[in-house]
Amino acid sequence: MPARTQLDEVDLAILRALAELGRPARPKEIAERAGLDARRVAAKMRKLRRLGLVERVEEGVYQITEEGRKALEQPVLA
Repeated sequence: MPARTQLDEVDLAILRALAELGRPARPKEIAERAGLDARRVAAKMRKLRRLGLVERVEEGVYQITEEGRKALEQPVLA
């Protein structure tokens, strides 16, 4: 599992938004939920997919994985 230390606040905000939505969503919808810029969310998806925290269910639509949920539960390591 990727260390939580690899994730910044934007990554965590994206994961939280996806978890709260509870269904696959587009970056624009994730951004609105997380209070972020949609372009920034879209750019972060490659990293989150590479880490196995989100998966693409169709073109431009993503959902959080079980690993992503576990990453949200980990304590922040200082």
